[in-house]
Amino acid sequence: MYVERLSLTDFRSYAQLDLELSPGATVLVGQNGVGKTNLVEALGMLSTLSSHRVSSDVPLVRFGAERALVRAGFVRGSQRSTLELEINPGRSNRGRVNRGGTVRARDLLGIARTVLFAPEDLSLVKGDPSARRRFLDELLTVLLPHLAGTRADYDRVLKQRNALLKSARAARFSRRAPVADRDSPGGATVESTLDVWDTHLARAGARLLAARLKLVDRLGPHLDAAYAQLTDGSKVAHAVYRSSVDGAVADTEEDAHDAGHAPSSASEPAAGPAAGIGGSLAGLGVDEIAERFLAALAAARRRELERGLTLVGPHRDDLELLLGEAPAKGFASHGETWSFALALRLASYYVMLDDSAVAGDEPILILDDVFAELDAERRARLAAIVVKAEQVLVTAAVDADIPPELGGRRIRVVPGAIAPDTAPAEQGDA
Repeated sequence: MYVERLSLTDFRSYAQLDLELSPGATVLVGQNGVGKTNLVEALGMLSTLSSHRVSSDVPLVRFGAERALVRAGFVRGSQRSTLELEINPGRSNRGRVNRGGTVRARDLLGIARTVLFAPEDLSLVKGDPSARRRFLDELLTVLLPHLAGTRADYDRVLKQRNALLKSARAARFSRRAPVADRDSPGGATVESTLDVWDTHLARAGARLLAARLKLVDRLGPHLDAAYAQLTDGSKVAHAVYRSSVDGAVADTEEDAHDAGHAPSSASEPAAGPAAGIGGSLAGLGVDEIAERFLAALAAARRRELERGLTLVGPHRDDLELLLGEAPAKGFASHGETWSFALALRLASYYVMLDDSAVAGDEPILILDDVFAELDAERRARLAAIVVKAEQVLVTAAVDADIPPELGGRRIRVVPGAIAPDTAPAEQGDA
């Protein structure tokens, strides 16, 4: 797959931009702050419906404009398609496929496949579990678009359940009766209402959790292979899914922040029988996971009522990254951290390749200001890997950051536009 044209209207720094692209390597070169990353960010939006830089849609719309439009034409084998995303801060984003009628934004998922590397990916290794959960879920919704609905269902139920727990906690501390009097005729209690929400949460959560476990299983061999490609291969990289449903995740600083109080002293994943991919959940079906989920919610209910927060579920899980036997977080060097983050993205690229159903379906590779952060050896190794892709888009501040192994076309980016002196570069010109 490759993108042949990209059009932006009021997206970030661009009032209007039309850019023609071609297969192979293309390098977007320009000083920092001119808008190179905005271009690749727009393409990533069409693939995952989210930005790799910000969590809100507001910064994506040019200041003073009401909405932004991202439109791109893709070639997938012998087929061509046009996708359009309308970004409406404060309202639902909308999409169009092949200039048809307006559809939900999530109906675009799965059509355009991109894998984007960026400096922000260091948070996959060094950051909170939320970054790693997002990595898994974004990849899942590209591979299995219907899971976007499952994620939305889970988030909706979780929000409602947390609101109930929070109100019950507030009532307890204010010495007021919760929700309704337990002894009143027909009165619904907090406990009985929680039972209903537990069932809904377990159903949606089990579907999401089962999909994550399968994905981690698929990523494993590719992660180790990609890390070896980027390094001397002296260390083995692997990932272990830690689930709060089987007790493999204790309270963390991230969760305590959500709850609004100090964290527990136990901040590392629990050891013991939960070790391995998914621990005791490995190999279970969705219904069996839902049963385990309900049992875990029941066991945690008293603590949840005390804290006013849902303490069990995929929203609290983690993907633990290991180099050899040691956690990458805190033990990996700066170079190893970069290599691990790149290996995760390469592993997702290889999983997408495995998932390709038709010729020409391989994803587009995007490297946003990555080469500047790598030493010469890692630059050469990465370039040798990505140059094999049908299309690879790279951003760089200067030509010297691009290894000669990459070659390809150079596009000069200036503030809000493409420079007129844009020209192809021969292999090795960088």
